[in-house]
Amino acid sequence: MSETINHPFEIDFLDHVAIRVSDMEVSVRWYERVLGLKKYQFDAWGTYPIFMMAGKTGIAIFPTDVNETDSNFRKNSGVKIDHFAFNVTKIAFEGAKKHFVALGLKYSTEDHHYFQSIYTNDPDGHTVELTTLVVPESEFYIR
Repeated sequence: MSETINHPFEIDFLDHVAIRVSDMEVSVRWYERVLGLKKYQFDAWGTYPIFMMAGKTGIAIFPTDVNETDSNFRKNSGVKIDHFAFNVTKIAFEGAKKHFVALGLKYSTEDHHYFQSIYTNDPDGHTVELTTLVVPESEFYIR
């Protein structure tokens, strides 16, 4: 366990992960159909980003063909995201596996001792994980 550090602020939750996709509409439909995320798109921002949200957490979708003169562009150093994960209940985890089978989605599962995880890929190959805690919260989360 790590040492507790007195920090001047506390993070409440992960707001979003931004990803670049080859086809915005294909990705929006995939995240709606596969994960049940809700689409948020704001006129003030133009055609992107499109947010795909579960409560207050989600994904910001950007097109791959954005150029550096665009104000929404963030220069990427070439380092890529390995994967991103959404936490679900044990019941939702089992439901997700059945849903993935019904959709004909390829997926894998893994036992991480504290968590069970299911992995799949979106249309652009981003690895998406659903994870559920299998031990009491006090054995994993430190407050």
